[in-house]
Amino acid sequence: MKLLRSRIVIHPMKNIFGDPLIPCCTSPMTGYFRDGLCRTDNTDHGLHIVCAYMTEDFLQFSKFHGNDLSTPIPEFNFPGLKPGDFWCICALRWVEAYRLGQAPLINLQATSEKILDYVEESVLLRYAYRE
Repeated sequence: MKLLRSRIVIHPMKNIFGDPLIPCCTSPMTGYFRDGLCRTDNTDHGLHIVCAYMTEDFLQFSKFHGNDLSTPIPEFNFPGLKPGDFWCICALRWVEAYRLGQAPLINLQATSEKILDYVEESVLLRYAYRE
């Protein structure tokens, strides 16, 4: 009997423009790896690659669709999010919110180029967060 090792593949850390990915948020610390970056590997089944700007509307949308991002979970060192925070959200959750007219703005420099597998760049450009 052969023992097979699974291989973890970390996707390149580039944003949608092909530039190095910048941190999305470090307070609170976000990202699948909790390193502030919206990057992924093949163990991240949610694809936490979109750096989204949290609004009350989106937090309520996410909660209604089964992912409560606003309630603290101390045992996981999760403070709960509030409007104005940035957070790495799942690619398909953003696409779902977009299709329902509820998509949050995103920091394109901190959003992984992998999102281009799901959404055209022209759509993403319309949702660019600008300070």
